[in-house]
Amino acid sequence: MSRSPVEILKDTFGYPAFRGQQAEIISHVMAKRDALVLMPTGGGKSLCYQIPALAMSGTAIVISPLIALMQNQVEALQQLGVAAAALNSSHSPEEQAAVRKQLLDGTLKLLYIAPERLFSGGFIDLLGQLDISLFAIDEAHCVSQWGHDFRPEYLRLAVLAESFPNIPRLALTATADAPTEKDIINRLGLSFGAVFRAGFDRPNIRYRLVPKANGMSQLLDFIGREHATDAGIVYCMSRRKVEQVAEKIAASGRIALPYHAGLDAELRRETQSRFLKEEAVVIVATIAFGMGIDKPDVRFVAHLDLPKNMESYYQETGRAGRDGLPADAWLSYGIQDVAKLKSLMRNPDKTLAQQQLDRGKLESLLQYCESALCRRHLILKYFGETPPDSCGNCDNCLTPPALFDGTEAAQMALSTIWRSGENFGATHIIDILLGADTDRIRKFGHSQLSTYSLGKDYSRHEWQSILRQLLALGYINVDADGYGTFSLDESCRPVLKGECRLELKRPPAEKGRKTGTADTPRRFASKEEEALFNLLKSVRLTLAKEQNVPPYVIFHDKTLIEMAVARPQTLTAFGELQGVGRSKLEKYGPAFLKAIDTPAL
Repeated sequence: MSRSPVEILKDTFGYPAFRGQQAEIISHVMAKRDALVLMPTGGGKSLCYQIPALAMSGTAIVISPLIALMQNQVEALQQLGVAAAALNSSHSPEEQAAVRKQLLDGTLKLLYIAPERLFSGGFIDLLGQLDISLFAIDEAHCVSQWGHDFRPEYLRLAVLAESFPNIPRLALTATADAPTEKDIINRLGLSFGAVFRAGFDRPNIRYRLVPKANGMSQLLDFIGREHATDAGIVYCMSRRKVEQVAEKIAASGRIALPYHAGLDAELRRETQSRFLKEEAVVIVATIAFGMGIDKPDVRFVAHLDLPKNMESYYQETGRAGRDGLPADAWLSYGIQDVAKLKSLMRNPDKTLAQQQLDRGKLESLLQYCESALCRRHLILKYFGETPPDSCGNCDNCLTPPALFDGTEAAQMALSTIWRSGENFGATHIIDILLGADTDRIRKFGHSQLSTYSLGKDYSRHEWQSILRQLLALGYINVDADGYGTFSLDESCRPVLKGECRLELKRPPAEKGRKTGTADTPRRFASKEEEALFNLLKSVRLTLAKEQNVPPYVIFHDKTLIEMAVARPQTLTAFGELQGVGRSKLEKYGPAFLKAIDTPAL
């Protein structure tokens, strides 16, 4: 007898009720209708196809872009007693043959494949012989040229609608603005399907930005003070910087591993494995790292350089706190970051329309960085939501920045850029305003400019902030050659002429400012509870090592916290904990109950 989705949710996955739109999406898929699901990371997207796959007859085919992502999902499902497998290039011919046999025998409920697999070795013909319940296309933004992670191989997935017109297709992504969403629908032929938009909000993530002074020192301070024993990800723009930063974090006493596309493939796989299976590992990476990683207990994501757009920023920061516990998104940036990104955008392979879109997305991110408004409000508004004005969990809400009439300061800065010939970057412009006596000022005769030394009422730190804000407002441009040279935009004319008032944000104090300490992800009423939690973690780690799987595949931190607080004494009580399904109850219940009953605690 087949089980209902609610029964599967409780018995297999160990959750008492569906969240948000999950139940509606599952019913829609089980009615054999197509859908696009936009749901934030940590929002439970996977259940939207896993539960229908278990409730319906046949095998669900899940198309996923990365081997690591497939493996994570398969390991987690197998722990739940679900017949799941992956078919990819990392498997031996014997392993691939075994999976094919399971497929033909009809014993698999879910099969994970890469899009390339679909079009190789007569695989579509093989699928034509099977009872297929549904197709799930994960990370669906990869199909769109307007998305932040376009993958050409995804373009061919439209063939599914032609070859299997009666099998429902479910496209899922955590990140899609309006142009990307429309492109996904068109390219996958989902025009007659439904679109489910869950909110993009990740309320457990605390967003904060710091002006880049000494980025490396700022990062080490942040990690050491707030995440000394936590797993985290640090993103940098270049491979060279990734390796340098990893070395410096490692020198501070942490396990820090570099990850970028220039490293040997085997080393990258080993690094991913260590990050997933060991605790308190920090990965320093380019954007090459992340999409295939679904580690729930990442407590922080730090950007030492500016990401290229809001979608990338949201996707990357969304890798923190997937278990729902408090996490940090920390960003340090300066004007030079903008110059570097604009240089990278000069891609002759992109159409003019694509280049213009890239510039517009970068401008949106700059406005986010320099705004005095709630960070979460700006993120959600970008993705088309109507958010509250204040979230209470970002730097601007927790420590609202002071505002001042910056009209005169802006006029001084803009005038200096123009009078110096629009050929210099921030450092030189500020030197002029502060009346500095440098070789360059003497060489170009800039001590004779009418704005020379006019800006002494502001510090260098304050002028840096003013220039960043003028850049974010679009009043000045930075060259696309990567040198950081300023020029004026036509839109600054009303400011220069005094036709409008300009309110600017005062920068935070340069030194000694606390960025705000994140709430601890683990709140315990007593030292005994905390000690029990740590003991349960050690039990989990031992079990994970025995099976060669990541610890979170056994249980999430959230479940261990509930164990430590509730201290169940029987298997029945243990089975009531969230995240404890029937399979895990039988497999792990006795070991954890024994630990809970330890006399010393």
